Amino acid sequence: MGKLRAILILWLAAFSVVIVSCSDEETYAKQLDREKAAVNQFVSRHGINVITESQFYAQDTVTDTARNEYVYFNNTGVYMQIVNKGCGEKIKRGETLRILCRYDEYNLLSNPDTVQSSNNLLYYQAIVDKMTVTNTSGTYSGYFDATSSVMYSMYGSTGSGTAVPSGWLIPLAYIKIGRPSSPTDQLAKVRLIVPSAQGQANATTAVYPCFYEITYERGR
Repeated sequence: MGKLRAILILWLAAFSVVIVSCSDEETYAKQLDREKAAVNQFVSRHGINVITESQFYAQDTVTDTARNEYVYFNNTGVYMQIVNKGCGEKIKRGETLRILCRYDEYNLLSNPDTVQSSNNLLYYQAIVDKMTVTNTSGTYSGYFDATSSVMYSMYGSTGSGTAVPSGWLIPLAYIKIGRPSSPTDQLAKVRLIVPSAQGQANATTAVYPCFYEITYERGR
């Protein structure tokens, strides 16, 4: 009888773990559904014309800003519009480069029309986010300079260390990173819709998507 009771207790404990796990899974699934709905609403409200990757490559990796085109990357869920391809050249394979960024960030789940963080605000204008990026056989990785980065000061303490969000790195395969040397030269500029899985640590933990407008400039 005692043995049977012990087995029953173990079975009930295991069953409870399964129930809790399923509950957690359903909760996360609902969070992902809310995130997807927020992204779809943003795309619709701003009249974004979504193109496929095959269309993007067929038109020489250009997005038509006059048509408000964004390319959607299936494997990451990121939407990207290239406003300016930039001056200079792309990051070479095997190259490690210091990049300076100006950015605005919006939380699409809670305040899609209000800046959540930015180094374009007057208070932060003296700070340009600095990140060091490496191109390893076409795969990009990067980290922020902890002493000069609004992104790090906002989110570095949430567990990501100084890692650059994966979504920020996706444009680097398609844009040029340089420094303007003439009045006609322009910095690379993109607009991104970044799902939580590709975003900064707080977005990943709380499961919310962000919209970004970012410029990239080659550091010295």
